[in-house]
Amino acid sequence: MQTWLVTGGAGFIGTNFVLAARRAQRARIINLDLLSYAGNTENLKSLADDRDYQLIQGDIGDPELVKTIIKEHRPSAVINFAAESHVDRSITDPLSFIKTNVNGTCNLLEQAYQHWRTTEGESRGRFRFLHISTDEVYGSLGPNDPGFTEKTQYQPNSPYSASKASSDHFTRAYFHTYGFPALTSNCSNNYGPFQFPEKLIPLVIGKCLAAEPIPVYGDGKNVRDWLYVEDHVHGLLDILERGQPGQTYNIGGNNELTNLEVVHGIAGILDEMRPRGSNRIYQDLITYVTDRPGHDRRYAIDASKIKNELGWTPSEKFASGIRKTIAWYLENQAWVDHIKQRSYQGERLGLRTAP
Repeated sequence: MQTWLVTGGAGFIGTNFVLAARRAQRARIINLDLLSYAGNTENLKSLADDRDYQLIQGDIGDPELVKTIIKEHRPSAVINFAAESHVDRSITDPLSFIKTNVNGTCNLLEQAYQHWRTTEGESRGRFRFLHISTDEVYGSLGPNDPGFTEKTQYQPNSPYSASKASSDHFTRAYFHTYGFPALTSNCSNNYGPFQFPEKLIPLVIGKCLAAEPIPVYGDGKNVRDWLYVEDHVHGLLDILERGQPGQTYNIGGNNELTNLEVVHGIAGILDEMRPRGSNRIYQDLITYVTDRPGHDRRYAIDASKIKNELGWTPSEKFASGIRKTIAWYLENQAWVDHIKQRSYQGERLGLRTAP
């Protein structure tokens, strides 16, 4: 069995990737996660007795730590989910995004490259470095513009997207300069189980259940393409297996919706699943708030490359995926409560202290 080093595997998308990889027994997983505010060991409690899974708390920006882990485990792939990812946080604290998303990724690239260049034979040819990025690096689209392709010019508009754009460029540079077998994926907005409650969909679910005002930025007509996280994970596994080094693959859900349509959809489903009572509906909780600075108007992904080259297409439409997501949150309120209480930060399930 191969060994994969997954960074940021206790976060939202990383968690779903690790769980899927272990269910399919695709590889042994070494999960390196700083366990900052969005990294949650409780996500992976089902792997507590899995001898082919190990969680190490540490920073991808720590050269000696990353070098030690790679030397000890000699992974055949490095999959980089580790990132600061919340746009609002990047506006108030951009330097943290540079530290993790730029400096951290560069350190990870360098340590993985040094490992690869000293590897011989079949192991060298099989090695892959997969960097997970975002469609936000491409900037904002007009209402009638075609979706982002892998050749779309980068025009990041927030500190978050600028930091991810930089890490994408470094990943590309390591391939073109050194022949390092690196690949990049750029995905649209993910949703599904284990998403941190500050993000739009879990935030709206939480506000509805608490009967609190649901904040909607501006006029609510900003458009995003929504991708169910398990579809995203399957796309990443396809890229690892059959993607060509040096290539970028866009992964999208083919579900363009305004933020207001998303909020209305969630409210309507919750009216069925968990009625407020007294003839009240959740849409009444919607409250429009001042738009955030530099808020991109529309994102849309053209995922034809990954479909044509690797045969990947999303399985979930938004209507089906959002019902699964809401049902998961309703069934896992204890998980949400732990997040809010920050109690998970004191738990270190399956954790090994970094050397």
